[in-house]
Amino acid sequence: MTINMLNTTKRERKITPVYIHGCGFHSALGKNAEEIHSRLQQGTSPDMLPVKGWLNDGSDTVVGKIRESLPAVPARYQQQDTFNNRLALSALQQITAPIEHAINQYGKDRLAVIIGTSTSGISDGEKALSQQMNNGTFPADYHYYQQEIGNPAEFVADYFGLEGPTYTISTACSSSGRVFLSAKRLLKMGIVDAVIVGGVDSLCQLTLNGFHGLDALSNTLCNPFSKNRNGINIGEAAAFMLLALTPESDEKQAKQQIALLGVGDSSDAHHISAPHPEGNGAEEAMRKALDDAGLDPENIGYINAHGTATPLNDEMEAKAIHRVFGTKTPVSSTKPFTGHTLGAASAVEAAICWHILHYSIDLPVQINDGEIADSLAPISLVEPNTKLVQPAILSNSFAFGGNNISLIFGYTHD
Repeated sequence: MTINMLNTTKRERKITPVYIHGCGFHSALGKNAEEIHSRLQQGTSPDMLPVKGWLNDGSDTVVGKIRESLPAVPARYQQQDTFNNRLALSALQQITAPIEHAINQYGKDRLAVIIGTSTSGISDGEKALSQQMNNGTFPADYHYYQQEIGNPAEFVADYFGLEGPTYTISTACSSSGRVFLSAKRLLKMGIVDAVIVGGVDSLCQLTLNGFHGLDALSNTLCNPFSKNRNGINIGEAAAFMLLALTPESDEKQAKQQIALLGVGDSSDAHHISAPHPEGNGAEEAMRKALDDAGLDPENIGYINAHGTATPLNDEMEAKAIHRVFGTKTPVSSTKPFTGHTLGAASAVEAAICWHILHYSIDLPVQINDGEIADSLAPISLVEPNTKLVQPAILSNSFAFGGNNISLIFGYTHD
């Protein structure tokens, strides 16, 4: 399936896609294509696990946990040796070849690193604090720097020896979506030639208990768009891409490129933690993404919903999607596969979109108990064996404070 996405609409202005030169991804779905695709098609993820003892009041919950072994951080970066950075490295090593090619082609000062996170190395900080409280001393290899929000981006830049702009964005659950917007701006301004973008977040008790304090955690597998939905599952994950304005040089790949076609954002500031009940900010972000891509709603073949399975989010998001896309565009939330990976969520779901496009796999089925809420605005939830018909995908992420982002990925030609 090929289509020139730049010539599919009545809009006349010049649209510049941002090409994706590789995608690395590690979550509760797994870390290799075969595993990821199998679980998406089967509608299950065995690494979505019930846990006990993580919440201060003794309640149970379900988390998306990484169980595979992680690569070691080289000894020269010992001060940055955290679980979060090892998790980041497990995804980054999947795209080492295109990153090294870009370094050789452009130079170390012409690559930027922009990472989204909300936890950074806090899980290591929790363990260090526990030891200090029990023994009176922090671990010898612990430093507060490890849990600073900026640490993941600095680690990535140090690991590859990069000298370009390097920073972390932390806007809660839209963090690693905003990295795509920032990267696109850097590229279009000519400040850099390529950007490593992505997100990484690790499970920690601080975050779990914080969301539990908001009555936002579910004690079972999350249930998006069901009338019985009662909250989120938190997960940990890492996902990274390499972006550039030039397509991949491989002639076979050049016949059909996957690109970031559009980005839309909004900040409705309705409430510190609750979304706007009518989804006004969500709608604005989706419409701006369509405009940025030069596309119309009918050009979108799948919507990866934010779909947290909280009563307020799913209600407002269905309203916003219905107003923009009507009832025909397939929609699903993939959070029952990965958990809500917070600052990494946008990048994680962007990676799922990339896998759909790159490998032409079926759309992820909507996992829930089948009891769809009557109160939801009518949308078309994905059923088994649904194919991508229009080769462009929109992915939503909505954060605390009304910080919203919508990304569009799809095929284009050189």
